[in-house]
Amino acid sequence: MEQRLTHLDESGRADMVDVGSKPDSERVAVATGYVKMLPETLTLIEQGALKKGDILTVARVAGIMAAKRTSELIPLCHPIPLNKIAVDITLNKEASSVEIIATARTTGKTGVEMEALTAVSVAALTIYDMAKAVDRGMQIEGIRLLEKRGGVHGDYVAPDMEK
Repeated sequence: MEQRLTHLDESGRADMVDVGSKPDSERVAVATGYVKMLPETLTLIEQGALKKGDILTVARVAGIMAAKRTSELIPLCHPIPLNKIAVDITLNKEASSVEIIATARTTGKTGVEMEALTAVSVAALTIYDMAKAVDRGMQIEGIRLLEKRGGVHGDYVAPDMEK
């Protein structure tokens, strides 16, 4: 099988992939990312003690909203109907970080990897924005696809996630 970038035409110009002939299928994608911070910042988030309010709820909603607008943010991304987008956020005291996991689901002709990745990215940026007054040194790290299911190219599970 020849490997090539799918969003380039024969002349190397940016091009939206034609998915019209692909069959609809159930598709799922899971992405993750982290926001590393000072332990004191994590404690303030856990206690809900930052001036901007409930950071975790706002970040969760921001991630969901972003996933729904992925095709407006990422050039050449198809607008797709989402059946579900879930954004789960957990605090990891040992690593002094906030972990974000987004799961996107659709039934359609193209996958939802970009929607899951966009949800994680915007949730992480929202956490940074809401906590930057107390910790400008936070780091957004490890945004990546953990798994995807469905479609003609088959399933993918990140190598370190395989059992």
